[in-house]
Amino acid sequence: MKVEEVLAKIEEVAPLKLSHDFCKNYGLYDNSGIIINCGNAVTGVLFCLDLTEKAVEKAISLNYNVIATHHPAIYGGISKFDLTGDPQSRALAKCMQCGISVISMHLNCDSAKYGIDYNLMKGLGGNKCEILCPLPDGGYGRVYEVEETDFSSYSKKVAKEFNTDKLLAYGNGSKKVKKVASFCGAGCDDKAIAFAQNNGVDVFVSSDMKHHEIIALLGRGINVIVLTHYASENYGFEKIYLEIKDGLKAPSSYFTQEELL
Repeated sequence: MKVEEVLAKIEEVAPLKLSHDFCKNYGLYDNSGIIINCGNAVTGVLFCLDLTEKAVEKAISLNYNVIATHHPAIYGGISKFDLTGDPQSRALAKCMQCGISVISMHLNCDSAKYGIDYNLMKGLGGNKCEILCPLPDGGYGRVYEVEETDFSSYSKKVAKEFNTDKLLAYGNGSKKVKKVASFCGAGCDDKAIAFAQNNGVDVFVSSDMKHHEIIALLGRGINVIVLTHYASENYGFEKIYLEIKDGLKAPSSYFTQEELL
């Protein structure tokens, strides 16, 4: 099995075309696909959200020579490799030194029909939805109904489902929750806020939110849950791994950096 075959297996769930369409339709940038290709036969594949030194060490310990990440291992241009101070440079260099190929599947995994944004919705209790940024076979940003409860209870349920103690909840704890808007990763902006307000949501869920965005939502009577970026996306990326792992012609594992949850 070659690294190109691993890529093809992931594309069965999250085609790279989705990333290209997402960027073209909504003015975004991405760098998904094969980032490092060492050209050797695949001994095993480690799936993880980010290319970190810990992830590389885990792959080496398992004798795996492919790492498949969600976040691009190289996002923009690289002007230098600083192995004395930059952990990302060290992780990339170690991969090349040890013959470890790297695949990154970013916006295509976010926006796939059963991708990361979809699984965030499922984890938050949603099902049928309206999509902010639709694509022919997927999309990003969702509004949906959930089983009615109070905000305090809902926040605790979310923390348990996403296995995180770093959740931030803003708003009236006794307010009823019936409708939720969610955006995996750093998905809050003016367009997302307007989408949530126009759809009459009770709770807005995303990550990496700025103070003025939280204030804007609370001022509109919308409670807010801020997950860590890692927690909001690790949940769905692992679901993608579970969907494809039995079809891989090589051993595989999923690696979670617990301290980031």
